[in-house]
Amino acid sequence: MPKFPQFDLNGKVALITASARGIGRAISLALAHAGADVALGLRDINSHGGLPREIEALGRRALPLQMDVTSIGQIFRAIDDTVAHFGRLDILVNNAGIAPGNLAEDVREEDFDATLAVNLKGTFFTSQAAGRVMIRQKSGTIINVSSQAGFAALPTESIYCATKAAINHLTRCLAVEWGKHNITVNAVAPTFIETPGTDECLSDPAFRDDVVERIAALHRIGQPMEVAGAVVFLASPAASLITGHTMLIDGGWTAR
Repeated sequence: MPKFPQFDLNGKVALITASARGIGRAISLALAHAGADVALGLRDINSHGGLPREIEALGRRALPLQMDVTSIGQIFRAIDDTVAHFGRLDILVNNAGIAPGNLAEDVREEDFDATLAVNLKGTFFTSQAAGRVMIRQKSGTIINVSSQAGFAALPTESIYCATKAAINHLTRCLAVEWGKHNITVNAVAPTFIETPGTDECLSDPAFRDDVVERIAALHRIGQPMEVAGAVVFLASPAASLITGHTMLIDGGWTAR
């Protein structure tokens, strides 16, 4: 009998940053549905909105953690607490990100610094902390949440776009360094997704119509679970030969 691809995550432990809502929440639930126990990295540990109960209702264990990714101390403490609680860490999803929009000529230094601190510095040091655990285990997978903005220029989002392009290349660099430890590192790059973070801009009919038009192939806004599906695949044994790759989930935006 041939050995068919396996997509289940039974026995695995995952940590997702910024897991309280939107894409992070969907990823947390999808990984639990696939069989993983889930550590929830939260900027405010009290902001989980009942997510641990939803994960436990799927028959998996959940661990809320205080984890503001702008704090190196909180990053390393959350990784240590995950390993202490579950005994291992198999999957890291770097989902935390911010996007304060402004015309390039009007970008404030504090917004520049904050965007790099969360999107790039936070992703690197969370990966470093998890990578040290995975190197000891001789296995693991890291999935970074990038954006189509790492491939396509979005007006008023120059710094956000730059950080996401940097994440794409950081993904390749970590994949090359850590492959010898049986660690895969990939990224997903979504288009506009219906989340609390995009509600304000997508509530503008003209903006929404423009986004739908630019999503050239499918002409619709994405849903969080459509991103989560790609994450589950990349975290699964079925994706064991994929590393250093950024998977666009953009409905065809960048195809034209």
